[in-house]
Amino acid sequence: MSEIINLKDLNCEDVAIYNSLNENQLKKIYEPNLGLFIAESPKVIVRALDAGFEPVSALVEDKLLTGEMEEILPRLGDIPIYTSTEDILSRITGFKLTRGALCAMRRKELLSPEDIVKNARRIVILEDVENPTNVGAIFRSAAALNIDAVILTGGCSDPLYRRAIRVSMGNVFQVPWTFIGDEWYEEGISVLHKLGFRSAALALVDNSVSINDKNLAKEEKLAIIMGTEGEGLRKKTINDSDYVVKIPMSNGVDSLNVAAASAVTFWELAAKKS
Repeated sequence: MSEIINLKDLNCEDVAIYNSLNENQLKKIYEPNLGLFIAESPKVIVRALDAGFEPVSALVEDKLLTGEMEEILPRLGDIPIYTSTEDILSRITGFKLTRGALCAMRRKELLSPEDIVKNARRIVILEDVENPTNVGAIFRSAAALNIDAVILTGGCSDPLYRRAIRVSMGNVFQVPWTFIGDEWYEEGISVLHKLGFRSAALALVDNSVSINDKNLAKEEKLAIIMGTEGEGLRKKTINDSDYVVKIPMSNGVDSLNVAAASAVTFWELAAKKS
């Protein structure tokens, strides 16, 4: 049974992980062992628990103990539950809690790219997408539109950063994902070919095909590659890809935000084929 601890001291050391450590410090807090991440809101906490993540402690607005969190508390096990009023918790964390609950959880070992794409038909490669809001939004679209797995390069924001988790509505726990190492930058598309995938790079270049090209839809296993918010994909990635794909635009608009582009692309290349 969880231990309910009412907080009165704004400087309580026991809640330092919620107000004193940044995302990277949380990630490395137990080095060489895996670190922590923060799940925010009851719905997201449930999705993390369903995905097998282990809770360490929670910070909960007191009125939620007999509200949204009441049925969740037994699932948290024997961990400390720190609680207080909305005002005090906001002063402790430095921000207003979304839906009144935070839960610190242990990270899990990531699987290899080979493992997460074994039975996949449509996957996404994110190349150096640095904004956690965009990463979270892409995961939400991926979960909704039949993407089987997401592979991120080392230059991407971590999907378990709090903002990415929140924007994804917890869907970072629904879609299998992992990071790929420097072999992506060295070997690029050949890595995907070894995994059995043809590649489709989204880029605004002259030799691109439309997203509704019939040949794309016919590909049995397709890896959709999306690039960083500013510069887009690397030239090597574009040049080596089997397809270079663009979304047709109107009214002089030349491109979409990478998160918006992901929703359009996933609908056309994954959801409609299911």
